[in-house]
Amino acid sequence: MNGYLEDGISTEGTMGKMVVTILSAVAEAERARILERTNEGRLEAKARGVKFGRKRSVNRKAIITLHNQGLGATEIARKLKIARSSVYRILNES
Repeated sequence: MNGYLEDGISTEGTMGKMVVTILSAVAEAERARILERTNEGRLEAKARGVKFGRKRSVNRKAIITLHNQGLGATEIARKLKIARSSVYRILNES
């Protein structure tokens, strides 16, 4: 290890190892608490109806309309400039 940290705490010898161990334990505990607070906030937001993730960019109604008009998945994908797998996924959902 480095002889001294920026704060002037020695990390050499058995006392230095103990200091590093204690600092590591404090950092782990703080990280766990941050994760707990983040998860609590996420659950509260979901309870309020907040939606997470990216907004949908594919026009689902257009896909269904084109499909009802008799177009296949490949044609729909080319027309809307999206992946064919997206067309299949949306058609399976509806």
